[in-house]
Amino acid sequence: MPYRRLPNTDKARIRALNIALAKGKELPPFKLAFSQKSNQKLKGFLNTYENALSFYRQSYVVQTKKNKDYLACLRKARMYISHFIQVLNMAILRGEVQPSVRKYFNLSEDESRIPSLNTEQDLIKLGKNLIMGEARRVQEGNTPVTNPTIALVKVRFETFIDKYHYQKTLQKNTARALEQLTGLRKDADRIIVQIWDEVEESFKELPDDLRREKAKEYGLVYVYRKNEIANVNFFSIRQSGAG
Repeated sequence: MPYRRLPNTDKARIRALNIALAKGKELPPFKLAFSQKSNQKLKGFLNTYENALSFYRQSYVVQTKKNKDYLACLRKARMYISHFIQVLNMAILRGEVQPSVRKYFNLSEDESRIPSLNTEQDLIKLGKNLIMGEARRVQEGNTPVTNPTIALVKVRFETFIDKYHYQKTLQKNTARALEQLTGLRKDADRIIVQIWDEVEESFKELPDDLRREKAKEYGLVYVYRKNEIANVNFFSIRQSGAG
């Protein structure tokens, strides 16, 4: 016996709802296999669901597209910050400045390794420390670090910060859109189950095969289990052979 399978994707849900909606427009209430209450609920819901799905898809596409630009800015900022510290470390190694200069940047005086830049927060923290620390050094009459200068580092860093905040906004927009869509999916499932239950109830006096055929006109989907498919195929082959 085939069983009824509910839709489990947005596309399948909307297809099921649209089929039911078309039936509601096509048939007068006394011929419709589901109630007017369900029909009104369907009419009021479908457009909201479709709009929410469209908004989520648009938000996701924009976020994904802009993310490529953001990652490029992130890599540039990381490279300039890393190079600035490398140049500073080489100046210390040559004896041009003392290791204590690292304190200007909130770095350990005896640590020559480049701090972790694996996360965005690592990069933001270190970038701010370099910009403020170098400004303080120069104000005190010290020779600025060059190649890259802190001005170049600042340009790359501030570009990254702008892109970072923009990308976070896009991520929040997508997350909100998904949250709304997830709630509407549950509403869609409840409406579909209600309509399908009413349709099957309307045709319950009919023989099973005819009942399923009538229900399919309203968008209901019936599928065989794997063992049932094998039995159906075997029965069909036997019938063909008998013929």
